[in-house]
Amino acid sequence: MTIDNNLKCMKAIRTLRPNTECIIRRPINEEADFNTIEWVTGTDDTGGAITTTTNPHSELTWTAVKAEMDKL
Repeated sequence: MTIDNNLKCMKAIRTLRPNTECIIRRPINEEADFNTIEWVTGTDDTGGAITTTTNPHSELTWTAVKAEMDKL
């Protein structure tokens, strides 16, 4: 079930904002989990991802993502 939620979460994010890059390292079951997603904001000089856990996408709230997850 956890893996399913992570897949649903990623699909929901990409439905709401296509081409969004993020890293999910733990099960996404509630808002506290959603707040641990690492959002890719760019790349460093070696090509590695620059990430932040501060969500830079105002349209990707837990409420909006959860609503999309529930549709899947």
